[in-house]
Amino acid sequence: MKPKNQIVTRRHLLLTVSYSLVLSTFLFGSEQPVKSTQKQEQASTFNTSPTKIAARDAKVIKVVRSKQLTALAILEKQGTLKKRLESLGYKLEWPEFAAGPQQLEALNAGGLDIASTAESPPVFAQAAGTPLVYLATTSANARSVSLVVPVNSPIKSVKDLKGKKVAFQKASIGHYLLLKALEKNGFKLSDVESVYLPPPDANIAFNQGKVDAWFIWEPFVTRNVQQKVGRVLIDGSNLRDTGNFYSTTKQFYKNNPQVIKVFLEELQKAENWGKKYPKETAKLLTTATQLDVPTLEKMHGKYDWDLRPITEKVIKKQQEVADKWYSLGLIPRKVNVRDGFLTPKQYAEITPQEVLAKK
Repeated sequence: MKPKNQIVTRRHLLLTVSYSLVLSTFLFGSEQPVKSTQKQEQASTFNTSPTKIAARDAKVIKVVRSKQLTALAILEKQGTLKKRLESLGYKLEWPEFAAGPQQLEALNAGGLDIASTAESPPVFAQAAGTPLVYLATTSANARSVSLVVPVNSPIKSVKDLKGKKVAFQKASIGHYLLLKALEKNGFKLSDVESVYLPPPDANIAFNQGKVDAWFIWEPFVTRNVQQKVGRVLIDGSNLRDTGNFYSTTKQFYKNNPQVIKVFLEELQKAENWGKKYPKETAKLLTTATQLDVPTLEKMHGKYDWDLRPITEKVIKKQQEVADKWYSLGLIPRKVNVRDGFLTPKQYAEITPQEVLAKK
């Protein structure tokens, strides 16, 4: 007999499937390049029960697999989070997604419990009505995101991008930093041809010479430079003043505060380990990245390995991001990001003391 909270009525299932289909089409469209005036929407639900149960019936916790292969990747490889959650009666899975927007669509639809994205995807998700909760943030790690161009491209500066095709994942850090880079040089997003592509598709388009530039994160940057396909035009230095966010849904937070607390504790340990043991970290992740140890050490040197608490300053900066997207007409309504943040007391209950001390 299934618990009541796991019974899904036929009507609810049909509505959920229909909504997801509409949402996917709306958010990502076809795989063809689209213009930057489309709006995004996301949807969903999630139920959990944090009780201790038999291993074969263990509640599955889904934490996103790292795409940037730093602390989250260490956490998965070392297995420490898995062991702690198993002791509480949970089973851990690591689903993988192309980028932040896809993560938050899955989060909203119940296919993911804890996401890791840059600053913009949560804003777009909140604008679409996602019941999002921001859990923690990171330092900017600005050098880990770069605008790359083909190795023999005549493009020498951001000003040379005018009228060119620039690929990036819509609502991602690449989108946001391209906007900031253009504005810094007196241009607008409309001065370039925006090509919305998720990283795997953008990688193919870039390698085939179908786009003139690509704003992307590691390890894509290092791989393309190492293979002499691309070169870095600029990185996020002097552009990025926001960090990444770990997030969940309000329902998951309400039902699983202990899981979140354990996750953040183990994540902070992984951050410390990665910072203290760079060579060991590189060795641990060579298989996942298909990069050698020296290259990985160089790549990981772009990160600060720093989990940070949610503060009033962080909330205000995130509101600035939301207001920027709204002013450009890229989200359908004005977002009050504070709706997704907890109270200081609630953060104190789930955030490691070592992280809280960084305030």
